[in-house]
Amino acid sequence: MKRSEINHAISKAKILIDEYKWALPKWAYWSKSDYNAQPAVAEYLRQHQMGWDVTDFGRGNFNKEGIILFCVRNGMQNIDNEKPYAEKLLFMQEDQVIPFHSHKIKLEDIINRGGGNLVLEFVKVDDQKNPLKDEIKVMIDGELKIIGPYEPLILQRGQSVTVERFVYHKFYTEKGTGMAMAGEVSQVNDDKKDNYFLEPVGRFTKVEEDESILHPLWNEI
Repeated sequence: MKRSEINHAISKAKILIDEYKWALPKWAYWSKSDYNAQPAVAEYLRQHQMGWDVTDFGRGNFNKEGIILFCVRNGMQNIDNEKPYAEKLLFMQEDQVIPFHSHKIKLEDIINRGGGNLVLEFVKVDDQKNPLKDEIKVMIDGELKIIGPYEPLILQRGQSVTVERFVYHKFYTEKGTGMAMAGEVSQVNDDKKDNYFLEPVGRFTKVEEDESILHPLWNEI
């Protein structure tokens, strides 16, 4: 991705945050030089994978396959006395898909915090990653629902769903409803070791520097 695309994506997310009267930690708005001036904070955020994250999954078409994330808080897996939880905001443009993936350690709730309707699809797979026809049980705000593989589950603002471990899922925004601002509340998140995609993807984007950095991504801190 070009740096200009990343900067534009973050700017759009900030507009939605302001529209829904949310606020981020002060370091969300820091420049590269601000992080350099606060090395202890920068090191903590980098180790805990906290901050901005923009990716096109290595597909080269951010507007079709991509996501903007902001990790607000996070622990570290398998480290004593670390936080056992994480919280993120996720921003999805219309027509933008987050590919099928699952987690082995992280159990998570996905919440529609504002904006357009959020759509999720689920599928279980065998050991060779072949899709199964098994129905999937999902918990939507305390209500158990059984859905078929690839059956769209639409979350309107305020609704949430619990995503079980090992169940593959993808996200997108319902067409015609606008950009979505979602939330994720989960066990500790590790984007380096606990993301399993059905198809090969590049989780972290290679950046083409065509303009100055607005806000560094967490892996650039």
